[in-house]
Amino acid sequence: MFRILEGKFQPLAPLRVFYSRVIQCFLVTVVIVAFSLALGTVGYHYTEGWAWLDSLLNAAMILTGMGPADPVKSNEGKWFATFYCLYSGIAFLSLVAILMAPIYHRFIHRFHLDEEGRPEPSPYSEPPNIGTDL
Repeated sequence: MFRILEGKFQPLAPLRVFYSRVIQCFLVTVVIVAFSLALGTVGYHYTEGWAWLDSLLNAAMILTGMGPADPVKSNEGKWFATFYCLYSGIAFLSLVAILMAPIYHRFIHRFHLDEEGRPEPSPYSEPPNIGTDL
């Protein structure tokens, strides 16, 4: 079976693999941020009737946790803003987790290596045959 990440008993991945993982995670977060901004911009534009730029400003402010730039007046806009704020909070926490995942994985994996950088032997492997011949 093909493994994307190295396991506990495998050597540490080369730096180029690590950097590739960091870049991939960064690109995933860029896509999620773009989708979230588009969702918020369209939502504010159609529920509040704001111009596209004002809708983008409010969506960006909510997504970054700063609060709305303009007060929401319609009931539909208030409903949308409520759910968009909840979505934004979950999206923010998810984005931080996605960005930190490869760094955290490498950090934790490093603790499972011995002093010379080799993986520790698996507890399920055969013990070495050391002088047991009689």
